[in-house]
Amino acid sequence: MDAVDSMVDPLREFAKDSVRLVKRCHKPDHKEFTKVAARTAVGFVVMGFVGFFVKLIFIPINNIIVGSG
Repeated sequence: MDAVDSMVDPLREFAKDSVRLVKRCHKPDHKEFTKVAARTAVGFVVMGFVGFFVKLIFIPINNIIVGSG
């Protein structure tokens, strides 16, 4: 019975923690949603530009190292 309890207790704690988390969560209002969406969009744009410029820098370097023909 001890082995069963050692398997069930972590699951029971996880279930209690999950219920507590869901009870504390709330649906964002329009203002909060807009702020989160805007910040996410800015993050996507910044990461896109960083990736673009890294690619822009390393294509000529790769062509120099590998050779173009």
